[in-house]
Amino acid sequence: MLRKKRCVAMLLAGGQGSRLGILTRHVAKPAVPFGGKYRIIDFPLSNCTNSGVDVVGVLTQYRPLELNAYIASGAPWDLDLVDGGVFVLPPYQTGATGEWYKGTANAIYQNLAFIAQYNPDYVLILSGDHIYKMDYAAMLAHHESHHADATIAVRQVPWDEASRFGIMNTDANDNIIDFEEKPKNPKSNNASMGVYVFTWEKLRKYLIEDEKNPNSSNDFGKNIIPAMLRDGQVMTAYSFNGYWKDVGTIESLWEANMDLLTEKPEIDLHDKKFRVYARNLGMLPQHIAATAEVDNCLVTEGCEIRGAIRHSILSSGAIVEEGARVIDSVIMPGARIESGALVKRAIVAENAVVGRGAVIGGDEGLIAVVGQDAQVPEGAQVKPGEQFGEG
Repeated sequence: MLRKKRCVAMLLAGGQGSRLGILTRHVAKPAVPFGGKYRIIDFPLSNCTNSGVDVVGVLTQYRPLELNAYIASGAPWDLDLVDGGVFVLPPYQTGATGEWYKGTANAIYQNLAFIAQYNPDYVLILSGDHIYKMDYAAMLAHHESHHADATIAVRQVPWDEASRFGIMNTDANDNIIDFEEKPKNPKSNNASMGVYVFTWEKLRKYLIEDEKNPNSSNDFGKNIIPAMLRDGQVMTAYSFNGYWKDVGTIESLWEANMDLLTEKPEIDLHDKKFRVYARNLGMLPQHIAATAEVDNCLVTEGCEIRGAIRHSILSSGAIVEEGARVIDSVIMPGARIESGALVKRAIVAENAVVGRGAVIGGDEGLIAVVGQDAQVPEGAQVKPGEQFGEG
């Protein structure tokens, strides 16, 4: 057994992310670029580092290659430790058979031996598809002070959106008394963030029991949490009031990027006391040419800007040629926008090329998307809501 740890984090990063369409055709959702120089998984990993959680298991499954390579030794997040660090945990065979992760609870169940090595007091369960900065140490302290068996992070959402979430109903002392999965008529607007702290021994007990149930969906929201509530376990809600965005759809991913361009963004990427760390890809400095026009944009290292860009996010190595225009858009690493092209309210994925004079997106409606490595022909049009490069 390795040195005992107070807390081990398990980061669920295996989802296909089908609602992101062609953006996740080649990569897992947590590996999707965000905010110019980051990937979605940088946020929960950085939260762990900033919170003093130094053992993180990353559970991968769908298209794990790029995600695995990106995480590597964990050095960018200071998680390359002798007695801890970050570990990629794909499904694996035991004996003659093996199986994919069947649900969120089953994914943790398959890795009970990994957790047991550290004999932790607590296990922190995280999702790999949310943009937020959160001090998990404060949540652990809340869990301890309430002598809880499970603590669930919640945040208030608009009442008209509450039916889209798992809703936690609580008493005056923050104890969870009822859980509703996407209720039509919610009793409260305290939405689960998919961030859980469990006392280790209780978590292990309920995961083992759940695995024995052939009718279970092996899911935390559908099975583990309701079972613990039925049994009268001490379950408490931890309120989080900071910025949090589930970027599981094209529209929400675009919105979260655009949120960075407000005058005072709710999520501060320049806060040196609670940094968001990312892998340094060794890009050259960006170049803003004399012909360029830049208005309210995030421009990352390695970019070459010779055209006009406005209210947009440009990731590392993106190129905007002279005469091209990029407006209200997200340009991912290595993408090229050729001369005369217009990209508006769109997402252009990694290493895609938008040909000369092409038009991507428009003034209103859904977000247009150009997929990874796709090449939009000269003069072509990708209308709002369309996805180019699916074939």
